[in-house]
Amino acid sequence: MSRAGLPALSVILATPDCYETIRKTVKCLRAQSVSEQLELIIVAPAATTLNLVEEDLKVFHSYRVVEAGKIRSVGSANALGIRHASAPIVALGEDHSFPQPGWAQALITTHRQPWSAVGPVLRNANPRNKLSRADMLIGYGPWLDPSPAGFVEYLPGHNSSYKREVLLEYGAGLEKMMEEETVLHWDLRAKGHKLYLEPAAKLAHTNFENPAQFVSMHFYGGRAFATSRARDGQWAWPRRLLFACGSPLIPLVRLWRILRSASRPGRPWSSALLVLPQLLLGLTVDGAGQMLGYLFGSNHEITAKLMRLEFHRNRGAKLTAVEEREDGQVPKAATERP
Repeated sequence: MSRAGLPALSVILATPDCYETIRKTVKCLRAQSVSEQLELIIVAPAATTLNLVEEDLKVFHSYRVVEAGKIRSVGSANALGIRHASAPIVALGEDHSFPQPGWAQALITTHRQPWSAVGPVLRNANPRNKLSRADMLIGYGPWLDPSPAGFVEYLPGHNSSYKREVLLEYGAGLEKMMEEETVLHWDLRAKGHKLYLEPAAKLAHTNFENPAQFVSMHFYGGRAFATSRARDGQWAWPRRLLFACGSPLIPLVRLWRILRSASRPGRPWSSALLVLPQLLLGLTVDGAGQMLGYLFGSNHEITAKLMRLEFHRNRGAKLTAVEEREDGQVPKAATERP
């Protein structure tokens, strides 16, 4: 089923197995005030095993299932979804990231300006766990709610929106660019594009509570990031070696940035200090992963491990702040609990 005309915004949602994995996110999309202007692109291994609940999708402008076979990475799945989207704007979604009321309208409105990419601000969907709070600060510290509107150097990965024509200019290289969006954002800025942070677009993001998953994600994520960064610039060995030798400084540099970000107006300074041990753990293993990435690169096995960590993050997570509200909205007080 689809309505006449083009949708205003296409939302890309990947699932490695079935519809139930992304159903909570779809529920938040259904609650958007402009749901009838949204196209939902579901990237899945196969339509026959998706077990789609079509009744959930009637509120949207349209929806499409893109069969990808075995999904080997989030970046490749998102790139495939982008190629099949119909709207001039594409937004990336996750099974553990929940759009808040007004999110879609804010993205559509802000994209009327000539910004190539627009990102949201984020709240913690499971703030009662210290590892979760540290994970949130490490992954999304620069864009925590509240954050001011304005131009930024990079935006939240896997959770931002783009003008589709800008992404399609990468051609066959789109899959590679979507693997590490920070590298994509640097490249966009180098080409003269502008990236904009829109605080009216809000997401509630689920973060790692399990210590093994927390350590694994930051270690393998650091290695994948360094690999993508060096490969994108086709770095020579002397430069790779220089960055590898400097990697022990990465935890200190990133910690300073996190603490500086936590001191912005409206953010409790104590929120970062209370999880300092967890921050140091995550940043240290990230630095170790980056060192190995600069020296030896990455491989398909590491990509597969990251893939497994990206999905089903809600299992076992204390999502009380989300589950207490039918529309998926996170009460502000819950996100500020120390």
